[in-house]
Amino acid sequence: MIYMSVTIGTPLQASAFKVLLLGSGELGKEVVISLQRLGVEVHAADRYDHAPAMQVAHYSYTLNMADAEELKQLIEQVKPNLIIPEIEAIATQVLVDIEQQNIATVIPSAKAVNLTMNREGIRRLAAEELGLPTSAYRFADSIESFRAACDDIGYPNFVKPVMSSSGKGQSRVKSFDEVDAAWEYAQTGGRVNQGKVIVESQIDFVFEITLLTVRAKNAETGEIETQYCDPIGHRQDAGDYVESWQPQAMTTAALDESKRIAHKVTAALGGCGIFGVELFVKGDKVWFSEVSPRPHDTGLVTLASQFQSEFELHARAILGLPVNTTRHSVAASAVIYAGVDDRNLSFSGLNLALSHPDTDLRLFGKPEGFKRRRMGVATARAETTDQARELALHTATQVSVQQN
Repeated sequence: MIYMSVTIGTPLQASAFKVLLLGSGELGKEVVISLQRLGVEVHAADRYDHAPAMQVAHYSYTLNMADAEELKQLIEQVKPNLIIPEIEAIATQVLVDIEQQNIATVIPSAKAVNLTMNREGIRRLAAEELGLPTSAYRFADSIESFRAACDDIGYPNFVKPVMSSSGKGQSRVKSFDEVDAAWEYAQTGGRVNQGKVIVESQIDFVFEITLLTVRAKNAETGEIETQYCDPIGHRQDAGDYVESWQPQAMTTAALDESKRIAHKVTAALGGCGIFGVELFVKGDKVWFSEVSPRPHDTGLVTLASQFQSEFELHARAILGLPVNTTRHSVAASAVIYAGVDDRNLSFSGLNLALSHPDTDLRLFGKPEGFKRRRMGVATARAETTDQARELALHTATQVSVQQN
């Protein structure tokens, strides 16, 4: 017996089911497209005009989402059914208040957003409350306490602002001589300068994975169930994802442990939707690294590998619909960088990039490029992950970015 019927109205009509997206980057753009295919009215917000998701949403808004009053006014104006935070720089206390007053549902939950937007919150939850294996770590909020934390953890270590993403403000400190420079970089690179950083020990791992973990309601019982996509391997450069592939080969024991860790942390965060759980792996050993309560950049590979991409899974899960995490192909993704600091860029070589039948592209439509800013991604399918990676990287290199 079906426990309930999910009802969605008509966009731009009084019956519309409204979603407010806070942060409108390339991942949000794919979420918007997936939601619109299911008849949802989408409102997209960001700190700058013409962000990728704004270009496909029904309505768009430009504001400082870290400003509590601005954010509150936007929510009161839109009156959304669901709020999906996509970035770190958000006044999360407003979301907590909104959820407590039953004004809207925060995805996956206000608690999850509040904890995961700040590395201190999620690390203390994982290591100290849930007892999950992690690297050794210390927090520091001054240059003096930072120097002491680095000495205490030892060298080399990794330094990250408590609020940042895509490698911004992160560095690897090999000796005490590099400590002060790492502190300065962390202070300028974070999404919100809170003056606090995490210092982590270096783990002797072999590879990293993203285990996309979906919490969705069972269509018959209404109970929330946890499902997993096949593990995604990825390569990073300066903390930023460069390429990813699915599946990542690993032992059965390591995969089971990865699922145990992912289940424990996502259950503690609560709510429905997709979570990008990052893990370090060596043999059968697994360490928790981070979790994002939303689609993950390394998961762009699922556009080529799965029947339902991570974006479709997220859209379905948050709407209370059934999900299917099945993979149909071996695939890989490779990032396309701007390579220049300029606006109004053009892209050529697309015919060459797409000449192979098992390749595809996403150009994000960002209005401004920086040397290390992701402007697009290439995906490829093949018989093996090595072949898929090679083809995806080749496809990405065929795209040329020009200044106008």
